[in-house]
Amino acid sequence: MKMNILSGGRLKMMKRTFVPDAPRGEMIDLPVSCILLRHAQGNVLFDTGCHPDVADDPEGRLGILAKYMIPNMSSGDHVLNSLKAMGLAPDDIDVVVCSHLHTDHCGCNQFFKKATFYAHELELKAAKEPVAIENGYLDADWDHPQRMEVITGPMDLFGDGKVNLIPLPGHSQGLTGALVKLARDGEFLLPSDALSLRENLDNDTVPRNTWSPELFLKSLEDIRKLERSGVKVICSHDLKEWETLRKGANSYH
Repeated sequence: MKMNILSGGRLKMMKRTFVPDAPRGEMIDLPVSCILLRHAQGNVLFDTGCHPDVADDPEGRLGILAKYMIPNMSSGDHVLNSLKAMGLAPDDIDVVVCSHLHTDHCGCNQFFKKATFYAHELELKAAKEPVAIENGYLDADWDHPQRMEVITGPMDLFGDGKVNLIPLPGHSQGLTGALVKLARDGEFLLPSDALSLRENLDNDTVPRNTWSPELFLKSLEDIRKLERSGVKVICSHDLKEWETLRKGANSYH
């Protein structure tokens, strides 16, 4: 199995959203990552990143969220073009795992018309609540006719131990990470926004955009235990780490 890290866009947000004691007004760049897993039983995409319109018409696509999630990406910087650069089209993706349904993680879902989608039942519930938009959920991102498999807990995606979906709630109600086992490069944890910035893990800090601080800290401890066991953890939005990762066609095996 191969793992490729792809760009799903880039945003700029207040650092205080993630690190509450950061200087007021300080902004940080947040790369948006999507992960392609090329498994013998099919191509899996873990998250689909920002919709293409986020770069060209942020207010039209994000509405009130555009005040807080400021696009900092060129037109064309999205997962569709990242896949195209590798010779893949949306119809080549067999499975899409939605770590959660916030707009910067499932913005391109609509384009993967032949894929089977996996999302936690609590994410679907949260996305339908009256305050969903204020909490980062947009119907246009996730409410599509593709087949949706609803998960409620841990799941071995292919039954061979190579892609295990694991609950990491706290940032959102049903956030789901993926523990990926590669033959040569070892095990990787894709925690999505259970760990946006490395700083949160190192300092046990809880971002302001957290649904349950108690569950968030529990998930941080679960992440820490996996890292201590030798698992490599890839943060979802850490620019410093992003710059060190193999990306695009430069695979992990």
